Amino acid sequence: MKQRYRALGAIDANPRLFRRLLMNPTATTPLLACSLILGAASWATASPRPAAEKDSGTSVTIYSSADPGGFDPQRFIDQQRNGSNASFAWQVPGFGVVRQTREFELTKGLNEVSFTDVAAFLDPTTVGFKDLTDAKTAVLEQAFKFDLVSPSKLLEKFLDQPIKVTIDEGDQSRTISGELLSSTQGKLVIRTATGLEMIDANDARVSLGELPEGFLTKPTLVWLLTAGTAGTHEVQSTYQTAGITWRADYNLVLNDDDTAADLTAWVTLLNLSGIAYPNAKLKLVAGDVQKIQPAPEIRSRGIEMMADGMRAKGGGFEEKSLFEYHLYTLPRKTTIASNSTQQLTLFPAVSGVTITKELLYDPTSAMGWNDDPYMNPSFVPGGSDKIGVFVAFKNDEKNRLGVPLPKGRIRAYKQDSADGSLEFVGEDLIDHTPRNETVRIKLGNSFDVVGERKVVDFKIDKAQKTMSETIELQVRNQKDVIQNVVVREHLYRWRNWEMTERNLPFEKIDANTIEWRLPIAPEGEKTIRYTVRYTW
Repeated sequence: MKQRYRALGAIDANPRLFRRLLMNPTATTPLLACSLILGAASWATASPRPAAEKDSGTSVTIYSSADPGGFDPQRFIDQQRNGSNASFAWQVPGFGVVRQTREFELTKGLNEVSFTDVAAFLDPTTVGFKDLTDAKTAVLEQAFKFDLVSPSKLLEKFLDQPIKVTIDEGDQSRTISGELLSSTQGKLVIRTATGLEMIDANDARVSLGELPEGFLTKPTLVWLLTAGTAGTHEVQSTYQTAGITWRADYNLVLNDDDTAADLTAWVTLLNLSGIAYPNAKLKLVAGDVQKIQPAPEIRSRGIEMMADGMRAKGGGFEEKSLFEYHLYTLPRKTTIASNSTQQLTLFPAVSGVTITKELLYDPTSAMGWNDDPYMNPSFVPGGSDKIGVFVAFKNDEKNRLGVPLPKGRIRAYKQDSADGSLEFVGEDLIDHTPRNETVRIKLGNSFDVVGERKVVDFKIDKAQKTMSETIELQVRNQKDVIQNVVVREHLYRWRNWEMTERNLPFEKIDANTIEWRLPIAPEGEKTIRYTVRYTW
């Protein structure tokens, strides 16, 4: 069916902005800023019911491929504010699956149905249509129309057509009527009855006739379909869109003796998809979902296979399994604003989570086996002598948790007893953590507990294919309370080894890792000395 349009009124553009738009033919969005007076488009055979219709039925499922360590929403916000090319929205690490339900008056037979207010960055290959009222309704064609109105595009459509231009000349104005021959480089060339006029668009106000066919004010999905019955039909569109994502953020507040903590979890939404989603049902998918497409950061949806899950109490999201991933559903509707970030509670705050604090001295953490034994006697691992500070907690029901935790950034705080203020003490990243697993984060390095490692003896017999190495590790505690320190060594010279001497018992962790757990007295120290023999 042919589209009908109302008459297009005069274009009374801000002259300076209008000139910039003419010089940038790719600009499409500054329509309103130019005060263009446009009539609303309407479809001849199938139009949405009035605004008083029942709930729109919008649902948005957001998939995130954001790396919590590298993803910064502010980068995309700044791009948006600075007027960058709109294609940057495709770089947002995630995507959304949007479902919109609306009511239309259809006639029996051929109809044309349009959905406006759809995402500007939708993927046309993912569009789906379903008539919820009549399953026999058949779609013949579908199209995504995104050739939106802009001053530059309008002028291109009016080449060789009559236009009227008004120019201010001091206190007077002059009107030029004629045929538009050219609109480039901020210049208008008009053929008048007396000859050619070249006009600087910087000082021009342009009046045009009707809006040319095919122009839209909003991205629009259009279907050509046949309906078996006339009347009110409830129809649903489904599509994927770029420019939208989410990430998880956690706050951990430690108690005085570092034995327990309060945990809060937030979801941060970023929406640069081109539209808002008012009063929408919101779902989030957590997991490493694969999507085959050129943009590697955008990933795909899975098949929804729901299982019984944990219902959030007192707010937050409801969690369920989704195929091999996890689905978080907000039990209430919310509005996802356009060009914005917003935060929602992932689950209610949890108090009294049991934690353990650990000091770890691991100076050879960067070492691993080579293809051949390390036989160089002067080789010394270049690891750090810093002693790391870690906290850990079990994600289970006994510990007041037991809900899958999406990957994200976790920040730790501790209260200053002097004034009650919360002070930041470190942060780390966590991966997707299933229930009943342990979350372990590094907050920084100890100031008052230090370590020192040195090689005190090395012998090698290449004929016998043996070598031995004696290592001495010292840990010093300058605090006035006992500190429990884990000392970890990676036996890096070769795979086959034997401990021949040691002054303290150790625990074998894996094929080349051993540990000591040492209580260090206040202002005290302890020394570990061991000799290991390698053979090959």
